[in-house]
Amino acid sequence: MAAKLSSPMAPTRRRMLFLLLNLPLLHRPAATPVTIEFLYPNFTASSINFIEKGGLFLTSTSSTFSAILSSDSPQSSFVFSILHTPTSTIVWSANPAAPAPYNSVLSLSTAGLAISLPNGSLLWSTPVLSRHAAALQLTDSGNFLLLDAANISLWQSFDHPTDTLLSSQRLPVGSSLTTSAGDYHLRVNVEDAILFWSNGDQQYWRLSTDPLSVKDLNDPVAYMASNGTGLYLFSAGGRAVYFVNLPLTKLKFIRLQPTGQLIVMGYSGKGSVLNNELVAPSGACDLPLSCGKLDVCTVQSRGVVCNCPASLKALPAGGCSPTDSSSLASISDCAGNKNQSEASYLSLGSKTGYFANKFAIPASAGGNFSSCRSLCTVNCFCLGFFYQNSSKSCFLIKNQIGSLLSASNQGIVYSGEGYIKILPSSTQPQHDSAKSSNFVPILLPSIAGILFVVILFVGIYYLRRHKQRSGNNKPAPLREIYLGRKPWSQLTSDESSTRDILNSKDSENSDEISIQGLPQRFTYAELVTATNNFSTKIGSGGFGEVFRGELPDNTTVAVKRISAGITGSIHGKKEFCTEIAVIGSIHHINLVRLRGFSAEGRRRRLLVYDYMNRGSLDRSLFCTGGPVLEWQERMDVAVGAARGLAYLHSGCDRKIVHCDVKPENILLHDVGGVKISDFGLAKLISCEQSGLFTTMRGTRGYLAPEWLTNSAISDRADVYSYGMVLLEIIRGKKNWSVESDTSEGWSNVSSGEGEMGYFPILALEMHEKGKYLELADPRLEKRVREEEVERAVKVALCCLHEGPALRPSMAAVAAMLDGSMEVARPRPEELAFLRVLCGKKIVDLGSFGVNLTDDDEVGNGTASRSDAFAPRPKMSQAEGKGFSSLW
Repeated sequence: MAAKLSSPMAPTRRRMLFLLLNLPLLHRPAATPVTIEFLYPNFTASSINFIEKGGLFLTSTSSTFSAILSSDSPQSSFVFSILHTPTSTIVWSANPAAPAPYNSVLSLSTAGLAISLPNGSLLWSTPVLSRHAAALQLTDSGNFLLLDAANISLWQSFDHPTDTLLSSQRLPVGSSLTTSAGDYHLRVNVEDAILFWSNGDQQYWRLSTDPLSVKDLNDPVAYMASNGTGLYLFSAGGRAVYFVNLPLTKLKFIRLQPTGQLIVMGYSGKGSVLNNELVAPSGACDLPLSCGKLDVCTVQSRGVVCNCPASLKALPAGGCSPTDSSSLASISDCAGNKNQSEASYLSLGSKTGYFANKFAIPASAGGNFSSCRSLCTVNCFCLGFFYQNSSKSCFLIKNQIGSLLSASNQGIVYSGEGYIKILPSSTQPQHDSAKSSNFVPILLPSIAGILFVVILFVGIYYLRRHKQRSGNNKPAPLREIYLGRKPWSQLTSDESSTRDILNSKDSENSDEISIQGLPQRFTYAELVTATNNFSTKIGSGGFGEVFRGELPDNTTVAVKRISAGITGSIHGKKEFCTEIAVIGSIHHINLVRLRGFSAEGRRRRLLVYDYMNRGSLDRSLFCTGGPVLEWQERMDVAVGAARGLAYLHSGCDRKIVHCDVKPENILLHDVGGVKISDFGLAKLISCEQSGLFTTMRGTRGYLAPEWLTNSAISDRADVYSYGMVLLEIIRGKKNWSVESDTSEGWSNVSSGEGEMGYFPILALEMHEKGKYLELADPRLEKRVREEEVERAVKVALCCLHEGPALRPSMAAVAAMLDGSMEVARPRPEELAFLRVLCGKKIVDLGSFGVNLTDDDEVGNGTASRSDAFAPRPKMSQAEGKGFSSLW
């Protein structure tokens, strides 16, 4: 009986005992398994569900990428992210700026993805879909896709990047990468990829101007992407417009760092390390906040040093402030009661630049200093300005002020004198409104009187201007003529020598011309003084003579006096100044910088360049008795020159063909390396305007065949000339030698006047035999490996292909020489024209309308193309080959 009574109670006691013992386990959420590749609607996840997995709930097929609810601790807020699993790198986030509370829920429904807060409101969601979602997929490329029942994508994370771009992911025009704080943006437009700071109005880097960037196409940009070999801006047709060659890796990450730097990182496919392959901008002081606000950033051997300008004091928390009770203007003042009309300005001192002025467009051009200051004063978002007196350009700093740049930083671009806006302290006593009202009856008559005087003076001014213009239309032999700002009666003896020239029929109106972006303008008298009346000549050529000069601040410069023949082919002073503005805006590490100019009359046009203390390449390469250029030095020169030409061909807004590439136009400096010169004159005188030229189309020995066969001239003409220069760099002497050099294996050609050696033929012969070391400069005494010479010789021969289209671009040449691109194979059939010289036959150039003159400095001739388009006898194929081979 007892057994029967206890029987129904036993199971109940056992169940109660089980519940009591397992109560803690019932309150603990069950561990949810991690899904591979696909999820389906009605899926939900929270950080509590996947706490044991670190928030991981989905992986791609090979586990390369993972979907996680990223958080710092079990009960902290989470961010819905995609993670590169091997390196633990977050590549995409749904809510980086607004982390979700730990008890929020991520859900997948047929309407899409969403993160819901505990109260049920939405924190984030995908946009409204055109069809019901049937699945969510995470691919091995790192892309998140919502698919419909037909596996067609409805939404994907690749279309909505945050701060990172992956290989095979496109960033189309109009899209951008943004840091989580929103301070920095990488934006792609039809021309470039640009880094912005402060609400997108201050540029501080462009892909097109990066030293490693090259351009290979002039089409509009459609999107940015990367692959295993580099970073690219592609056209709509999928061709590279700009590219940066990078080491070959399996996967690349393009990331915009919180500091504003753009970094391209490569992953080899093994391990957990990402290698930095590109950091932009590369300068330590080129970021908006390299130092604190208004700190002057200076690069020194021990690193970056930050100091306040002399007119400001350092703050304990960082940054700089006025030394008195006044305060720096800020955009918060726009909503306050501070009177912008009471603003004053503090000078930032001389030799101080601002990072954004390298890329900024002037707010105005042609105005004076006062008008620039007024522009900033009336704009409450303007916090300072830079005024450039030479071009009368005004640059405004709006919304936010960053670091300044010191004069000692190499390559700094100044934009005149800088000033920051200062507002009076808000603690100053305010005038009583009643007292202020008493001034109204007094002020009104005064204002009326002032207006009357102003109107009177304006009327008198315009009457005088009208009389002057009327008088200018009549002969006025006694009219005072000015040089710069001096009347003739005050001219020095050096200056007065220009009077007759300026009074001649070639003289132009000497009124100031204000053109946006002009570099510093010098008077002719200033350059006469700087060069000691042009006493120290350091070079000459078809474009003019070059003299050494010294500016008042002890800066050594090179002053080029453009020859009269060239100035006659440049139309007017305004056109000249416009082109100078274009040239002055071209900045590249391998191009000589134009510092300023003078334009006082058609025959007094001078250009002022940076001085290169080692002179031109021919002096280091060909002159005997001095130190021999080692092989690595020669290759550094070759690569630098190639990059400079590549920038001219494809990095500028308009293609620039140099037209006269030769060692004399490649300059060397102990600090600045190698720079191309005279490219500015190629810009002034367009290569297509060949009818304007007499003896300035290039130098004998470097001219491409198309110059003399009525073919179209393109940047590939420069490539041919460069190939000839590269052979001379390899051999250490001129390609066309008047010496008999049979001991070294030179091929000889009889001209009827002695023996001439032609090195390109020997280079071709040794290439065909696979013997390259014999081609190196004997003065190197075998201090070079044969494979290095082989690389250089093959690149040079490819540049000499007779067909322009078969020559590589200068960007490709630079890449092949520095080893980032495989060297192409020269085509023997395209080099066969060189062998005509071996046949001991030289074509009579006179029958083809070609005149040769001697270059005064180097002894090479220059070929005239003034008759190039005139009718002349048609050449036979054999004659054409021989004709081309001479060049």
